[in-house]
Amino acid sequence: MLIQLSTGAVDAMIGSTGLAGALEAGGMELRIYAGTLPADADAAIGGATLLVTIKNGASALTWDNPAGGIISKPAGETWSGTAVATNTATFGRFVVAADTGALSTTAVRIQGDVATIGAFINLDNPAMVSGAVQTVNSAQLIQPRQ
Repeated sequence: MLIQLSTGAVDAMIGSTGLAGALEAGGMELRIYAGTLPADADAAIGGATLLVTIKNGASALTWDNPAGGIISKPAGETWSGTAVATNTATFGRFVVAADTGALSTTAVRIQGDVATIGAFINLDNPAMVSGAVQTVNSAQLIQPRQ
């Protein structure tokens, strides 16, 4: 499992906003890509292909309140999006809506790998088809204490 935080995400974590608050304030969405995983979450998307943008209907994603160092997808939200390209997902980023995918040390991003099991983003089937609806049924971010 690979999880990378951008410099902006780390700054938000230690600042007064917090990571979840910084993402939610900017209209959080999950973008899933095919292609080479950028070197880190500050890096530009490069030649990767956007496959799908996951939102809560037409609204931004949110997190439940943290409990025990874990924030989870709210049960009442439907996280989904329609694939805009056909390919196999390789990585994803939680970003704010205005994120352009360019190199940035201030953008708040959480980036990680995609697979069917043992990845940052686990999908039933990472092979996406343009026009098909992709749904995320559960999601958690866990902050280790050590």
